Amino acid sequence: MNILTQSLAGRIADFGTAPSPSPDLVPVHGESYVRGPAAPPLEAITVPHLLGRAASRFGPREAVICAHQPIRRSYRDLCRETDALAAGLLAIGLEKGDRVGIWSPNRYEWVLTQLATARIGVILVTINPAYRSAELKFALNRSGCRALVLAESFKSSQYLRMLRSLAPELDRCQPGGLRSEQLPHLRSVIALCDDPGPGIHAFASLAGLAGPAQALRLAAVDSTLDPDDAINIQFTSGTTGEPKGATLTHRNIVNNARFVTDRIHLTEADRLCIPVPLYHCFGMVMGVLGAISKGAAMVFPGEGFDAGATLSTVSDERCSALYGVPTMFVAMLDQLPTLDLQLAGMRTGIMAGAPCPKVVMDRVLNEMHMPELTICYGMTETSPVSFQSMVDDPVEQRCNTVGRIHPHLEARVVDSGGRVLPVGEEGELCTRGYSVMKGYWDDEKATRASVRDGWMHTGDLARLDAGGFCTITGRVKDMIIRGGENIYPREIEEYLFRHPQIREAHVFGIPDAGFGEEVCAWVIPTAGFELSEQDVRSFCQGNIAHYKIPRFIRVVAEVPMTVTGKPQKFRMRQMMVDELGPGHDMAQRQPRSRP
Repeated sequence: MNILTQSLAGRIADFGTAPSPSPDLVPVHGESYVRGPAAPPLEAITVPHLLGRAASRFGPREAVICAHQPIRRSYRDLCRETDALAAGLLAIGLEKGDRVGIWSPNRYEWVLTQLATARIGVILVTINPAYRSAELKFALNRSGCRALVLAESFKSSQYLRMLRSLAPELDRCQPGGLRSEQLPHLRSVIALCDDPGPGIHAFASLAGLAGPAQALRLAAVDSTLDPDDAINIQFTSGTTGEPKGATLTHRNIVNNARFVTDRIHLTEADRLCIPVPLYHCFGMVMGVLGAISKGAAMVFPGEGFDAGATLSTVSDERCSALYGVPTMFVAMLDQLPTLDLQLAGMRTGIMAGAPCPKVVMDRVLNEMHMPELTICYGMTETSPVSFQSMVDDPVEQRCNTVGRIHPHLEARVVDSGGRVLPVGEEGELCTRGYSVMKGYWDDEKATRASVRDGWMHTGDLARLDAGGFCTITGRVKDMIIRGGENIYPREIEEYLFRHPQIREAHVFGIPDAGFGEEVCAWVIPTAGFELSEQDVRSFCQGNIAHYKIPRFIRVVAEVPMTVTGKPQKFRMRQMMVDELGPGHDMAQRQPRSRP
C-alpha cells in the first residue's frame, strides 16, 4: 500500500454512482434564472484524495490503457507510480505552489504528471500541443513555470528543438540548473524520451532521483493540501486568440468531474475511451478525473485523434463510453463502413465543444450504439461543465439544447445592462457557483471583466425555456449586424446542416463598406459528394430571409480548428479579409471560387 493510500486509511467513503439530478430544474417566476439541485453534495477533497480513494476501492482494476504505447496500469499501479514521480519532483527542488508546464500529446506520462503534480500541490500548466515557440514562451513566462515536461515531438512540431532555440543555455548546463535569458523562471526540463541531450532530465529517470527523504515527505505534504488551492492553469485562446490562464482549484475540477460522469451513469464497470486532448478540461477533468471518480478504466487510443484508430480501440478494448466533439464523431461515422468492429458494448458518452446537428446525433445513437449519449456545455473558466443533458432526454432536446443546469450551480440570461430577461428571450449566459475559476493567472483586469459578483460572464448568447433547458445561440461577439439587422450565425448553420451534402457549416461576419458586415459561410461537403457555391446559395433562396443568405460562400476541405475541435472563426474571418483585400467594397465584389 502506498503512502497516499495509507494516509487515507480509515476515512475512505463509499462513492458509487450518484443519483441523477432532479428533472424539475425550471426557471423561477418566469425569469431566465435556474438553480441546480443540492444533491449529491459537494466534496471538499483534493485530486490526490480522489485517486487514493479509487486505489483503495478498485486497486486491481484497470485504470489506464494507452493503446499506442502500449501500457496498462491498474489503479494500484497508477497510485504507486504517481507517488514515485511526485517524490522525484520533490527531489529536483519543486515545492507546493510552484508551476510545472506540460507540453505533450496524449500519453501515459501526461496522466502521471497530472496526478503527481497535484500530489505535492504543484500547479500544472497545460500547454496546447499546437503552440509554437512564441506561444510557449508566453505561457511559461506568464505562469512562471519552474519546470517543463515535454514530448520530443508530435506531428510536425519538434518540441525539443523549439525549446532549445528559446533556451540555448540548456546545451551548457546540468539538468535542473538552467538559467535562461528568455525563460527566466525555468530551472528544470524533463523530456519524454530516453536520450534528451544535455541539460535535460529523461522522464523515466526522474523517479530514481528520489530517496527515502522525499518518499517520507509525501505524507507531510498531503496534510498541507487544501481543496481551494490552485492546482491547474489552462491557457484559453481557442476562438479569440489572446491567451489567458484560467486558474482552477481541486474543488473546481474534482466536483465537476464527479457531476459530469454522474449524468452519463458511469461506474467501475465502464471503459471510457478518451481521444480528446488531455491539455484541455475535456480530457483531463471530464476524462481522467471523471473516470477516477467512478473507478472506471480510461482508454487512450492515440497521441492525437485518428478516427480509424479510435474506433478500432473502442472495439478491441470493449469500451462502453466515448468522448468527442462533433467533428470527431462525423469523422468516425465516415470510417464506420470500412472497419470490422464490435460496438455492441457501447452505451454512453459525451459530445461537446460545438453544436451537434440532429443528423449526426441520430447516426451516433444508432450506428455507434450510444443511446445514452449526452451533450455538455461549459468553458474552461467553469471547470468546465455548467449544463448537460440527461441520458433519457428526447433526441430533439439533446440536439437543440445543451441540457439543464448542473448541481450546485446557478445560471441566468441577461441583457446588455445586466437585467435578467424573461424566459425565452435571448441574452448573455452567466453562471455562478463552485465551478467558477479563481481567476486568470496574473491578469486581474481580465478577471474583473469576466467575473462580476461571482457571476462568470460567458460571452455566449443563450435562451432558457420553461423547462430549464438551455439553448446556445451564438457568441455575443459573433453576432452579425448587417444594415441594422441582427443575424445569428448559429441559426444559419442549423439551416445549412439540413442540406444532405453539407457535412459542416461555419457562418461568420466580415467587414463590408455598404452594410457594415456581410454574411460569409464556409461549408465542408459530405464525403463522396461535390458541392458548388451556387448549390448552397440555391438551397437558401426562398427558404430563409434574404439578408441571412450568405453573400460569400466557400466550399472547403477543412477549416482552422483548435486542438479540441472548435472552429476558429476569427482565423476564417481574417483569411477572407486577406483574400478579398483591405478596404474593398465587398457588397459590390462578386464571389470568387476558392482553390
